[in-house]
Amino acid sequence: MKVDILAIGVHPDDVELSASGTILKHIAMGKTVGLLDLTRGELGTRGTPEIRDKEAQASAKKMGALFRKNLEMADGFFAHSKENILKIIEVVRWCQPEIILANSVEDRHPDHGRAAKLAAEACYLSGLVKIPTSGPGGKPQDRWRPKNVFHYIQDRNLTPDFVIDISPYMEEKIELILTFRSQFYLPEGKEYDKELATPISGEDFMEFMRAKGRSFGRSIGAEYAEGFIKSRVFGVDNLFDLI
Repeated sequence: MKVDILAIGVHPDDVELSASGTILKHIAMGKTVGLLDLTRGELGTRGTPEIRDKEAQASAKKMGALFRKNLEMADGFFAHSKENILKIIEVVRWCQPEIILANSVEDRHPDHGRAAKLAAEACYLSGLVKIPTSGPGGKPQDRWRPKNVFHYIQDRNLTPDFVIDISPYMEEKIELILTFRSQFYLPEGKEYDKELATPISGEDFMEFMRAKGRSFGRSIGAEYAEGFIKSRVFGVDNLFDLI
């Protein structure tokens, strides 16, 4: 199950909120994408793990992802451990992505930065031949290291290293986010409960998402964009590749 891009999020809906426009754009370009959630988001104020499982799979289907896996680490309390790093390595070696998209390097939610570090280390260690892992059926896996890891920007307004124009995909991105009915403002949905309000469940949150997209897009003259932080220095053939 080789894919071009593996998008990792510590919580279901992390990828949709911060990188789904970029994913939709690359799927339209003919690239293949897989999704990996590290936890079921069981500590979330709203919804349940079972509801979020269904929402996550529905979003993946709408998006056109080839698969969506969940490693069921402990939401809020997952350890930076050999066990959890190996879980990620097994998925990376199984689907052999060229590019990894991962959580923000720093954010309001402490899980995001910790997951970013966990994913980045797993991607590096996945390329070491002396770390044995097994895939489906217990078959030994070959080492694999993605060509790059890019961290999407989440709640905090970090300065991106680059942005990607997602203008044609912004409304489709909003639709994917709203697939997570238990988490966002859909008053007609039976899951909505005003007593369990969160920073992302307010009526104005989707306007905030559009404003964030406009802010990233402004720097490149696009209507909407998503921002990313690189994990290593880029190499280009000439200055005109940067135009």
